[in-house]
Amino acid sequence: MTHAFTLRAFPLVFAAALTVGILAVYPGHATAQTNDEASLARGAVPDTTPQQRYQTAIREAGGGLKVSLEECRAMGSPERKACEAQARSRYQADMATAKAMLRDPSVRPANVVGGPIRSTETTYEIK
Repeated sequence: MTHAFTLRAFPLVFAAALTVGILAVYPGHATAQTNDEASLARGAVPDTTPQQRYQTAIREAGGGLKVSLEECRAMGSPERKACEAQARSRYQADMATAKAMLRDPSVRPANVVGGPIRSTETTYEIK
């Protein structure tokens, strides 16, 4: 009975060993790099449908909120509350614009407001 169990388990053990071998040969960062390249290729294609413009607008609104809140957290307590409120109100306005773009195909994204991207990496100071 034990011998038959070992033979039935052999394909599972073989599959597990094969998976570990593949992961050792192809590290996970290669997958992330492929995803980054696909994202860059997608960004190079202009949005043509209202649904595509809507999806892009809500992604950018969420990204803008994230960046703004990170900047607000670096401020002092009294300034932080006002900064976060302003960031959230800007997010609400961006989302309203995104919904208008979905309802009315003639609406286009607003002009980009703000400075250049300062960094695409999150850094932490260890004290």
